[in-house]
Amino acid sequence: MKIDLSVLKTVEREREISSDALIHIIEQAILQAHISSGEKPAPGAPQPRVEVNRSTGEVALYEPELDEDGNRIGESLATTDDFSRIAASAAKQVIFQALRDKTDETVLGAYKDREGDIIAGIVQQGTNPRMVHVKLGDDMEALLPPEEQVPGAEYKHGQRMRVYITKVERGQRGPQVTVSRTHPSLVRRLFALEVPEIASGAVEIVAIAREAGHRTKIAVRATQPGINAKGACIGEMGARVRAVQAELGEEKVDIVDFSEDLPAFVASALSPARVSDAFMIDEKTRAVRALVPDFQLSLAIGREGQNARLAAKLTGAKIDIQPDSVMED
Repeated sequence: MKIDLSVLKTVEREREISSDALIHIIEQAILQAHISSGEKPAPGAPQPRVEVNRSTGEVALYEPELDEDGNRIGESLATTDDFSRIAASAAKQVIFQALRDKTDETVLGAYKDREGDIIAGIVQQGTNPRMVHVKLGDDMEALLPPEEQVPGAEYKHGQRMRVYITKVERGQRGPQVTVSRTHPSLVRRLFALEVPEIASGAVEIVAIAREAGHRTKIAVRATQPGINAKGACIGEMGARVRAVQAELGEEKVDIVDFSEDLPAFVASALSPARVSDAFMIDEKTRAVRALVPDFQLSLAIGREGQNARLAAKLTGAKIDIQPDSVMED
């Protein structure tokens, strides 16, 4: 039995695994396979030994020679056809596993660094219709589980889209990447791609409230004087915000100005409704009352309360929306 050392050199060069380390692993694997296939030595008894010649690749099995008391007095070369078959199979498995482990480590490292980032992918058909597969590159297919999918959205084979990487871990079958289309930070990262001021730090997204597939509200502020944070995010003729909405499947996006003054922040957060006045009811519970024109009450609350709910989530306030006529009464 001879191992092709050129294969080990190729593995060493391409996968950065030393041939000496591979040979040592192969020797141990062949020995274990040989012992498992025959009569196992008694516990504590001298063990056989496998050696791979580092120059020729020849594999040899050395059986211990014992005296009458069972003590090792030497060893003898034992080569059989059966051993050659076992050795060839074990060596092949070790090389294959070493290649797989190294590839897995490379892929794991590459995507682990991208946790919390977005990446473009292509939807693939999988065996489980509820689990969407997204091809990220030649070496990785990510999973988009049901809880990370936008309710009601269709994910068609071949569809290109951006996803947010939530988790990278080692699974039973190698590296596993989990991605999301519902995570609020997907919106944050998309705006960073479209708005240079966000990417540079001149504009900051302070808070995000999202109901994926329906509506998102983001609160922004400028970190440098002379910059209109809201205008930068909207872009000329609304081009920047429309690009984000298109990636989100036409999900509505409201951009509002952040304020340290909670009532003012609440008034902005209730956009697109116009707030006549907003004032603090209870500072301890962060309760704020917002007054809106009577004809805009339904707009301020939103369908099924969505606008008010997102505004409360964005600001962290308890919002009591009332029409102007309440104050008149």
